[in-house]
Amino acid sequence: MSMDFLKQLGLFVVFVLIQTMVLGRIHLFDYATPLLYVYFVAMFPRNYPKWAILLWSFALGLTIDIFSNTPGLAAASLTLIGAIQPYFFELFVPRDSVVDLRPSIRNIGMLKYTYYIFPLVVLYCLVFFSLEAFNFFNWVDILKSVCGSAFITLVLIMTFESVSGSKA
Repeated sequence: MSMDFLKQLGLFVVFVLIQTMVLGRIHLFDYATPLLYVYFVAMFPRNYPKWAILLWSFALGLTIDIFSNTPGLAAASLTLIGAIQPYFFELFVPRDSVVDLRPSIRNIGMLKYTYYIFPLVVLYCLVFFSLEAFNFFNWVDILKSVCGSAFITLVLIMTFESVSGSKA
């Protein structure tokens, strides 16, 4: 077993525990729920095998679904994010950068990181809450959930990035 696999497995367990034990129970104003586990998929480095990203994404989503009683919502949404993450990250990385570059504020800068993480989180929230509602009759409620959850998730991700960037 490689150290990379064990590190990913440790992060996987940490994100599942944080989401299911703490963040999954927070519903601000009945619309905003922090969905921090999206950060796990967004952190995969450049040139990480695409099949592995899909497997990790699906496994994390399925595990979150099992513990949160959301049948297939997180799995489908995270698998979509896992499928586009490698291609989307390439848009923000110079061609001559290192092969195993991780997306972070320290590595690509605050502005590029914000442009990288914002669409991923918003797309995840949009797909997740659209699948949850499974109709567009209450589109105002879906929009409130997407905006509120995306905002609080982005605040948490940027906080973690700022703290981890200042230590390294």
